[in-house]
Amino acid sequence: MGIRSVTVPAQSGRAVDAVEGDLLHIVDLDGHQVGDLWLIDAKDHTRWLSVGHTRDRGERLFPLVGQHFLDRFGDPIAELVADDSPGKHDMLFPPCDRSLYESEGLVDHPNCYDNFVSATASVGLRLPVVPDPVNVFQNSAPEADGTLIVGTAASEPGDSITFRLMRDVIVVLTACSVDYWPTNNMECTPLLMRIESA
Repeated sequence: MGIRSVTVPAQSGRAVDAVEGDLLHIVDLDGHQVGDLWLIDAKDHTRWLSVGHTRDRGERLFPLVGQHFLDRFGDPIAELVADDSPGKHDMLFPPCDRSLYESEGLVDHPNCYDNFVSATASVGLRLPVVPDPVNVFQNSAPEADGTLIVGTAASEPGDSITFRLMRDVIVVLTACSVDYWPTNNMECTPLLMRIESA
């Protein structure tokens, strides 16, 4: 059994390979930091984690421990096996992108969309779209009237969430770049990926 650790610096992204049975731990090193997570089938790049299919088949906004995340064809790609955080995560929001920041007057701001594209390019992968991610640690549950309010991530330093991978995948993780809104407590910080082999 071995463990690989990959630090994802603030406002950036990283892509790594992992194999079926590996445990993927995502650790919030400094607290209150959202991570955008994607899983892409290493053998068939047309299959990736689909938050829409996961919500639909699981009939939940986010899986419970022991439940599965599904790919865009409805097949399991990962299992949630532990959540050592307050349990506030999101599968409704797309990755932040240039147009979001430009609407706030922020030009050439780092963003998760571009960071995903850069991270996948670094491992020779190019997808036809940027799928919506699993936004780990994002505190944005709907209000009773359906309003979506993004609060500060509730995770504290060292909090983590763990997935068991159900096939060989390329893992892409970005440390969310939002620094003008409470999402990341007004300060972007790094995340840690720890991949534990079976």
